[in-house]
Amino acid sequence: MAPRNAPDLRIERAMFAEGVPFVLACDEVGRGALAGPVTVGLVVIAPDIRRMPAGLRDSKLLPEPKRELLAPRAAAWVHASAVGEASADEIDELGIMACLGLAGARAWARLADQVALESGLPLVLDGNYDWLSQSIEHRAQVITRIKADRDCASVSAASVIAKVHRDRGMRRAHDDLPLYGWDENKGYSTRGHFAALAEHGPSAMHRHTWLHDRSTAPAQEPSLFDLSVR
Repeated sequence: MAPRNAPDLRIERAMFAEGVPFVLACDEVGRGALAGPVTVGLVVIAPDIRRMPAGLRDSKLLPEPKRELLAPRAAAWVHASAVGEASADEIDELGIMACLGLAGARAWARLADQVALESGLPLVLDGNYDWLSQSIEHRAQVITRIKADRDCASVSAASVIAKVHRDRGMRRAHDDLPLYGWDENKGYSTRGHFAALAEHGPSAMHRHTWLHDRSTAPAQEPSLFDLSVR
């Protein structure tokens, strides 16, 4: 019996049964944070994909130590992987949806340096909205799927790879500027993060257009920033 919340490769194998040489998968992390970049992970799998690494799950369902252990195993399991980011400054200038696409395009370019990606390959994108196709000039057949990061092993791998990449960056940022507790909150909305904003004001890592007067808001107050912990 499969463990609860375990993803599988049924969706991907159905695509391989149609004769495609590769399947791509994509997920984002950091969309709802107050500080730091939004990060997009992309992976490619081939028809000879092996059984997924034990314990692979959507990154939100894994504690940080397990994600750290799984990320290199997930990267070794897939045919190729890449990560792209858009900075807080870019989010302030362009908006979050445009920056999801920008980060996705950067991940795509890095992936294309590793493997020949012919046009029209299927790409499973977590969620119900396609923010990627236009940014990669419709080079893939993007298939949106709600909870794909939970159900599709390839998307789970992209989720873990992207999450660990972003978390490591936020820990490095904390080492340089430890005022905001980014080693623990990773830039998300917490009581401690709001308290630090109230005391010190925002930093260059913050998404200034997202803050407005929220630096003194209690962490438990429902808000845009509490909708995602990814």
